[in-house]
Amino acid sequence: MMAIKTIDLEKRYKEKVAVKKLNLSIKQGELFSLLGTNGAGKTTTIKMLSCLSKPTRGEAILLGDSIVKNSLAVKEKIGVSPQETAVAPNLTVKENLQLIAELYGDNKKEAVKRANEMIESFGLTEVAKSRAKTLSGGWQRRLSIAMALISNPQILFLDEPTLGLDVIARRELWTIVKKLKGKITIILTTHYLEEAEALSDRIGIMSKGELKAVGTVRALMAGASAQNFEDAFITLATDGGGSR
Repeated sequence: MMAIKTIDLEKRYKEKVAVKKLNLSIKQGELFSLLGTNGAGKTTTIKMLSCLSKPTRGEAILLGDSIVKNSLAVKEKIGVSPQETAVAPNLTVKENLQLIAELYGDNKKEAVKRANEMIESFGLTEVAKSRAKTLSGGWQRRLSIAMALISNPQILFLDEPTLGLDVIARRELWTIVKKLKGKITIILTTHYLEEAEALSDRIGIMSKGELKAVGTVRALMAGASAQNFEDAFITLATDGGGSR
């Protein structure tokens, strides 16, 4: 079974087309990156796939369930770490994790256990008792991803997970994401070429709401007859026609 399949998925805001006829298939266990500049349609795509925004037309099937007809079933299978770090600023790291676990149905004892497991897995021990608002951007992003995973989702959406982070914090998050590869399906949006190249099994290049090309880094470079991925990205984002 494909983890995600979209069929002519579109989002319009009056006369503006944010995403146009998106047709995409993502395999279970794959780490798939949507790469593009600001305004390419990446975040809008994530919002539709995670049932945060209804498509204007078209459809997407996530692990057998429709985002249009059965959004509740879809939401039970996914976790989302949004572009705007979604943590409760006045709660501690541990309290944030417990809160999400309880919202997903764990009793207090189970929630504490799950929170402790995530704290250990994500290396959050030294900040576990700190209020989220006192954390650096890197720590907040790490917490946000842990919160998205505490419900054991089958699909994880990471929207610009390293946006605004310094080089060290970005690389630390890369290490965390790499450890998740193959265990769950991950859809990551980014405008960092190096990030997409380092993390992805496959990459989809978006520009002005359209999916221009899909493939591995090697296939995209070959399709664009490029010597490096930066050249391939520029060519495909403007001209399209890459590997599928």
